[in-house]
Amino acid sequence: MTTDFRLYRGLEVYPLVYPHRATKAGSGHNYDEGFDAAVRIQEPGSSEGVPRSRVFRLAVTKPFQNAGDARRASTAYAEHLIDKCSHDTNILDLEL
Repeated sequence: MTTDFRLYRGLEVYPLVYPHRATKAGSGHNYDEGFDAAVRIQEPGSSEGVPRSRVFRLAVTKPFQNAGDARRASTAYAEHLIDKCSHDTNILDLEL
């Protein structure tokens, strides 16, 4: 996972990338089978408490070949979700 985020239309977008197959005990990372991706969309932090956030998993038919492709796809997916909301609704309030 990465802690880098991008601010998009007032929301923080965190791409989440992880190996498609879990690493077996005693083995190294298993990157050969590709990567899956999700994205966390979060309100910017405030002094009032913990900001609201939601995680959306990308529904793809096969794993991404590399982490860069997965990261770019998760960022694009977040932008798509945010863009399809009307100005009077918030992606964090929608039932998807």
